[in-house]
Amino acid sequence: MRKLNAAVDRFAYNHPRFGIPNLMRIIVAGNVLVYLLAIFAGYGPISFLAFNWSAITQGELWRLVTFIFMPGYYSTGDVLWLALFLYFYYMIGTVLEREWGTPKFSLYYLSGVVLTVIVGILTALISGQNVMISGTGYVNLSMFFAFAMLYPETQFLVFFIIPVKVKWLAWIDAAFFALSVLSSLVRLDFAGALLPVVALLNFFVFFWTNISDEISYRRGRSRYQTSHQTIHFKSAVRQQRKKEEARGYRHKCEVCGRTDTDYPDLQFRYCSKCAGYHCFCEDHIFSHTHFTQ
Repeated sequence: MRKLNAAVDRFAYNHPRFGIPNLMRIIVAGNVLVYLLAIFAGYGPISFLAFNWSAITQGELWRLVTFIFMPGYYSTGDVLWLALFLYFYYMIGTVLEREWGTPKFSLYYLSGVVLTVIVGILTALISGQNVMISGTGYVNLSMFFAFAMLYPETQFLVFFIIPVKVKWLAWIDAAFFALSVLSSLVRLDFAGALLPVVALLNFFVFFWTNISDEISYRRGRSRYQTSHQTIHFKSAVRQQRKKEEARGYRHKCEVCGRTDTDYPDLQFRYCSKCAGYHCFCEDHIFSHTHFTQ
């Protein structure tokens, strides 16, 4: 997986002119156009755009591409949801293209589309049933995982009121993917179960290095924190305070035995030349015999 990730970066670097500039603008505009056609003409006239394996085998090859522009909403009552999702996809896609560059973002989206087409074809061939796919909803949602990896601390206003960080919304997105897979398996809809999986596979290919590095960092940090050689400052301070409360003083001269409790005006210092930590009062800090062990 790491090699695939490196190959993606290498391809994007070596082919700076690859891809479609402002790809999400084209996707969103196509979805809006198809939605308007569905409103005025009904779903029937636009159904020729959907992925339909039975129709594709009869020569309607354009369906391998045009299904991308199927919005999934076809009634006037869905206009607000459609507008919200299309704006969301456009915003995230634009940010990703600006962060990655046109070649890498185009490769991300188009590879997701290709994997979707492959799942549709293989499922139809293996099951012997007709497979229909309308839109690239899971590919669009997988972009949110990419956005969350790059900008985890960014906040969105949920319901336009509640600020929530993207990294938490990504877990909700993951739960939706899992629920979609389970519900499709219950209905024996194998194509519906595989589409979320391949969308996630596409995400992992592009972010495997980031994910594996983060896992390695967290494991190393966990080992460091649990190591007996690691000093936890706050815990050490609490333990030191408990010891001071138990013995009744904080500083005690190694020579005369006077403490800061008995002599609060007396100054105490630790000798840097002694081996270990040894405290002395102001009368003996310069005149004591140094500890060697």
